[in-house]
Amino acid sequence: MLTDNEGNASLLSFPCDFPIKVMGKAAEDFDALVVSLVRRHFPDLMEGAVRTRLSRQGRFMSITVTVRAESRAQLDATYMELTANDRVMMAL
Repeated sequence: MLTDNEGNASLLSFPCDFPIKVMGKAAEDFDALVVSLVRRHFPDLMEGAVRTRLSRQGRFMSITVTVRAESRAQLDATYMELTANDRVMMAL
């Protein structure tokens, strides 16, 4: 069993590249919102780290942001902030 930087059991070995998928209603600024929230925890977000996809009918949008995670706590804080936003329907 691996442990993270805080000594907690984890299936991940840090640092690692980790995709965060965020879903919400399609809007012009939804991807910018998601990136701004993720950047609070990952200020070194690289260009090309963000992929956007519309649902088949164009009502929903999924944003995948691949980050270089340093710890489980960093990921947990990111997920907490994302899911606290009213425009975010789900974060995986």
